[in-house]
Amino acid sequence: MPDQTLMHLLLLLGAAIALVWTFQRLQAPPVLGYLLVGVLLGPYTPGLVIEGDQLRLLAEYGIVFLLFTIGLSFSLPQLQALRHTVLWLGTAQVVLTTALVAVLAWRLGLSPVAAFVVGAVFAQSSTTIISKLLEEQREEQSRHGRLGLAMSVFQDVTAVPFVVIIPVLGPAVGAEAIALSLGWAMVKAALALALVYVAGRRLLRPLFHLIVARRSTELFTLTVLFVSLAAAWITGSLGLSMAFGGFLVGMMLGDTEFRHQIESAIRPFRDVLLGLFFVGIGMLFDLSALPDVWHLALGGALALLVLKALVVAPIVRLSGTDARTAWRAALLLAVGGEFGFALLAIALQSGTIAGRVEQVALMSVLLSMVIAPFLIRHNGAIADRLTRSGARADEAESGSQPLNIADLRDHVIICGYGRVGHTVATLLHTSAVPFVAFDADLTRVARGRGDGYPVFYGDVADVGLFAAAHGERAALVVVTIDQADTAWRTVSFLRAHYPHLPIIARARDLEQSARLIAAGATCAYPEAIEASLRLGATALSLVGAAPDNVDLLIQDVRDSDYRLVSEDDRARRPDARVDSGLTDSPP
Repeated sequence: MPDQTLMHLLLLLGAAIALVWTFQRLQAPPVLGYLLVGVLLGPYTPGLVIEGDQLRLLAEYGIVFLLFTIGLSFSLPQLQALRHTVLWLGTAQVVLTTALVAVLAWRLGLSPVAAFVVGAVFAQSSTTIISKLLEEQREEQSRHGRLGLAMSVFQDVTAVPFVVIIPVLGPAVGAEAIALSLGWAMVKAALALALVYVAGRRLLRPLFHLIVARRSTELFTLTVLFVSLAAAWITGSLGLSMAFGGFLVGMMLGDTEFRHQIESAIRPFRDVLLGLFFVGIGMLFDLSALPDVWHLALGGALALLVLKALVVAPIVRLSGTDARTAWRAALLLAVGGEFGFALLAIALQSGTIAGRVEQVALMSVLLSMVIAPFLIRHNGAIADRLTRSGARADEAESGSQPLNIADLRDHVIICGYGRVGHTVATLLHTSAVPFVAFDADLTRVARGRGDGYPVFYGDVADVGLFAAAHGERAALVVVTIDQADTAWRTVSFLRAHYPHLPIIARARDLEQSARLIAAGATCAYPEAIEASLRLGATALSLVGAAPDNVDLLIQDVRDSDYRLVSEDDRARRPDARVDSGLTDSPP
């Protein structure tokens, strides 16, 4: 008979697949599917129960990896660059919302510590829901979309102090004990920051250079896991949250050329473990308590939505933004967030919050996430009513610079930064076309970064790398890789995962060009023949041929798939054409 743990695991995975697939088909946030799995398989629902303790450790690692990837997106230089805009707006929103909700909860009878935790939980917004709905509505590049999404992401950074503070509030009693615990926690946090910072500057970059030199994806992934969990262990040993260590080391690595490849390596572990985390959160929902607390949960959800909107709109207005844009951004940020669940889980684990308050807070955040799609989809109409304005100017604005590479849209991805890749990058830079380049050779990466271009280390045959660089939003991919096998694999998986994305490839000769076209390249230029064509064109021009005639002749050669200049092409492949749909087997 199969082991009971294995049976429970199969049941858990099967339910997760079914419900997440259903929620995706309904265009609802997948996190709601994971939460429902937890509710159905939790101890408060009739039927088979999966022990929540079995998920707790894995779920905690999910939070570590979540903070790790957030740290990758907010390196120290980037935080410095954002300090005048998003930093103060995001910080003001979190501080004011936490304070207002905490005071309100305290006046309603909660203890000061529990009220503070509820305020911190309510202050978070769902970056996942906001980004998904904005993209569906094509509003992600509007003023309110950029502002709301940037503030939401930055909330995740401002939540890090809560990760440090909340665990020490549980055992503390009295004002003096709380002050002492917080002071000691801040000292340990500063020590952890110093340790990780020194290690990041002195050890991490040389370590990854050493690992990358082995050209082993397996070794690279193991190193990423080791570094993230080692940092978590350091902060955990200091009595702080393990997630805080994940954030710190991610922030250190976010300023390196390995950032996108690291994000690609950690993404599968993060997504699976975060799914388990939300399943564990779902198991905390006590449906039997719903009749007694549903009115409190509904009131909490409405208070969360209204208070956050009323906080965000004025502070955005104070930054010089027009009223309509401020209200649209406020409606985006009004929703509760997944990180609120993470803070709530930390509070439950430390004993800071429990019982009825726990259920009300959980259900309030969940209800706000259910209501959120309505607010976000109709944010323009609601803002018009609030401001009595029908202006649409903010929707057309999309010209500001993105905060980082992950925010690029309609950009070019260059695979390989050798001689050809450098030339393409220079032309794109000169033409003010946004691009990002990847190469597995650290010497080339260093040269590209020395040129001032966004060149990163990465295995271009890794689909996760393109996900990290938002390949779904790219306008074009240029494959300039010299190795034929790698180029073939890259074009093949790009065509499989991004069927509508144009791909231009470099080929050594006509045979490789045909192979790349068959793999899915839009165009594949054999550089040997192209060099010969340019030589011939120059010769014709020097002997007096008309430039227009020369250009037409060159184009005719390309249109004929180079057979006019390929002496033995017809003899070797009499029925072949470069774009004839060849079915070469993989190299």
